Amino acid sequence: MKIKRRDFLKISGITGAALTMRLPALNAFAATENPGGEKSNNPGSQNGQWIPSTCQSCTSWCPIEIYVQEGRAVKVRGNQLCKANNGYCCPKGHMGLQLVYDPDRLKVPVKRTNLEKGKGIDPGFMPISWDEAMDTIADKLMELRNNGESHKMMLMRGRYSTTTNAIAYGQFPAIFGSPNNISHSAICAEGEKFGPYFTEGFWGYRDYDLVHTKYLLIWGCDPLSSNRQLPNMIHRFGHLLNNATVATVDPRFSTSAAKSHHWLPVKPGEDGALALAMAHVILKKGLWNKEFVGDFKDGVNRFSDSDSRGWFSSQRDEVDEDLFEEIHTHGLVRWWNLALKDKTPQWAEEKTGIDKELIEKVATDMGQQAPRVAVWLGPGPVMSPRGAYASSAIHALNGLLGSVDNKGGTLRQPSVPLGSLPGSEAYIDDIAKNGRKNPKIDQRGTKKFPAMARGRAGSGVVTNNVPNAVLAEDPYEIKVAIGYWNNFAFSGHDTKRWEKAFTKIPFYVCCTTQPSELAQFADILLPATEASFEQINIINSKANTYAHVSIQQEVIDRLWDTKPFETEIMWLLAEKLKEKGFSNMFDYFSQEFKDPETGKTPTTAREFAEINAKMFSQPVWAPEKPLPGDKIDGWEDFKKKGIYNSEPYSFKKLWGNFGTVTKKFEFYSETLKKALADHAGNHNTDIDDILATTGYTGRGELAFVPHYEPPLRVDDELQYPFVFIDYKSRLNGEGRSQNAPWYYEFKKVDLGDERWDDVIKINPEDGQKIGIKTGDTVRVTSIAGSIIVTAKLWEGVRPGTVTKAFGQGHWAYGRVAAKDYKNAIPRGGNNNDLIPDVYEPLTGSSARNGGFFGVRIEKA
Repeated sequence: MKIKRRDFLKISGITGAALTMRLPALNAFAATENPGGEKSNNPGSQNGQWIPSTCQSCTSWCPIEIYVQEGRAVKVRGNQLCKANNGYCCPKGHMGLQLVYDPDRLKVPVKRTNLEKGKGIDPGFMPISWDEAMDTIADKLMELRNNGESHKMMLMRGRYSTTTNAIAYGQFPAIFGSPNNISHSAICAEGEKFGPYFTEGFWGYRDYDLVHTKYLLIWGCDPLSSNRQLPNMIHRFGHLLNNATVATVDPRFSTSAAKSHHWLPVKPGEDGALALAMAHVILKKGLWNKEFVGDFKDGVNRFSDSDSRGWFSSQRDEVDEDLFEEIHTHGLVRWWNLALKDKTPQWAEEKTGIDKELIEKVATDMGQQAPRVAVWLGPGPVMSPRGAYASSAIHALNGLLGSVDNKGGTLRQPSVPLGSLPGSEAYIDDIAKNGRKNPKIDQRGTKKFPAMARGRAGSGVVTNNVPNAVLAEDPYEIKVAIGYWNNFAFSGHDTKRWEKAFTKIPFYVCCTTQPSELAQFADILLPATEASFEQINIINSKANTYAHVSIQQEVIDRLWDTKPFETEIMWLLAEKLKEKGFSNMFDYFSQEFKDPETGKTPTTAREFAEINAKMFSQPVWAPEKPLPGDKIDGWEDFKKKGIYNSEPYSFKKLWGNFGTVTKKFEFYSETLKKALADHAGNHNTDIDDILATTGYTGRGELAFVPHYEPPLRVDDELQYPFVFIDYKSRLNGEGRSQNAPWYYEFKKVDLGDERWDDVIKINPEDGQKIGIKTGDTVRVTSIAGSIIVTAKLWEGVRPGTVTKAFGQGHWAYGRVAAKDYKNAIPRGGNNNDLIPDVYEPLTGSSARNGGFFGVRIEKA
């Protein structure tokens, strides 16, 4: 039976309603009377139990517990044993209830019957069996292998598990023979990893010791709303306000800014200038941390404007490096000489719009509280065309203050034991080896895209460049694409490119929970499980100076015929490939994966998923020797508790052994110097040419220290006068929560937003100038596209800038997310329809902030 687009959700709704009628009422926030009259946190009046799992709505990966009554999930809370989130979860976790019971969820596999593809074109989806779906996919894959074109398969992941993603994202393309495993990471936050890596050798998200910090500087993020470890931050913020100073750098009046002692509404793109001026003040006043950084040999501070004899080298304004003895850092004096000596608060005031007295006060107060200072770097200032050096400048403050790997400062993750996948080398044949020799489709490692993750050119990802490469067939054509838990036609910038690219790709398989925008281009659509409720998996994460390993498990029976992509669907696909003469992947799964308790190998997809979970988690529930963290008594005990907590973080263990070339915290980055030199060598040129190609202005030695880069503007400021500021709603489950009514009902939790509306916030001065008032329906236009939303005059945004939360603007995804699903009419506007296709090339990140583009606003 062919299902028309206009009927697709109607039929889903009937199915969902019929199922819902058989279950207890959803009573998520009820409290009941105990026999003794006390209030209980057990929801409803029926008996039930709390079952542990793990939330997958963001990269906090919070351990949670789900209350289940008669087979129905009715409430969510943090895992009460978790030391990272203190037993809490944020709004995203609670909204999981509406996600799992969403009547618009995909329920069975379907295939496309309409060969024409495009936005708003009815795919003519027809229900099919899993066997037919896998058979069709396997045929397309075998066609590529038989033609020596295995590299023309592309696998794209969105949100993933931290363990079994290695099967789907790593082993599947490796054994099949494609280099094209493409992650969403570059549209997320890769830019913020640049600074920590090229100063201290750490490519990842930091933890923060909020209990002991005396000064928290939140920079370009809102950790009460997004940017990881939300429950811990929400729980600790009152303590911070009572026991520390909190300042927020953000052009938008965020939730964190509203509660902070100081708000620094920096001009977009000028964050690097602000960080350099703060570093100047810290050095000039002698407030750097001597234990970590070192000092002048005679104890006399030469970081000043003085011209006293003997303080400087032969070049009058430069401090002699030989006069300073560094301990755990490298190149401080060189940084001063190259990039800091003239970056005064007076200079920064003109660049940033921040009063010079406030700049000096914040820098001075941080220095006086050092080393118990945490500079919390977020993606706001660094996911921009020249954001890499802003990333370095901001994180370098942690080095100056001695807060890196220190009590009250910025940390990494404690050691947490995890299992690993069996080796697959024996299952990778010559076809696969030859296919993997081809360059990746996203053009990483080319001259214009160094994408230097972990210090190696081409090791990152340039996610948003994929549609450009697909459309240009550069370096080659993509004939088969497979994606899971992503929706790049909504989440990728300049969304029209993604729509065109997936119209061009001959065969596309999409595994998702919802009828998303990208799903409308699928040839085969596979219904995914809701990770927190309907699948078994192992997750590891960190917060609050602890790391943990936690479980996801089937707390309820699967509502429909859904499956997890990373394990069960991989097994089913391996079976079909074996039937068609390619058994390598199935042999690998069925022979190398063994139950740690029984030694049994898997014979079904569900057995494969559970064995994977047991293999990855075995080190915490059956360790070879006692662990310093929690004591877990076997697999069943781990399933019952749902979590293993590590021991607390051990401070200063990295001092003297950072992951840089010098093993020190590098203000002058020998690590960056090597990475840029390697990339230049790959293209037979020099570093200055690479910097010119990637759009940076620094040259020579300046390239190896955090330095000032002026904001890049890609449009005409006269035509597009208002700088656009993108931010994330605290209700965003990474774009997956917009079909939940709670998303709109509680939208006011995003400061300045309105219930059941999508508003662009405009400074009242600007609104008066252009004749716009609160409540007006307006068209917002950039060089990339336009959206129609509601105007709101709001003093929480700088004059000359406007801001809007990312999240709304779906033209598909479901009956709540879209204003009119059957006619592809969006509810609100998608920020990514406005954001141009621009990059931070050193990391491959998509630029979304930093003042690089503007919009014009007119009544619609």
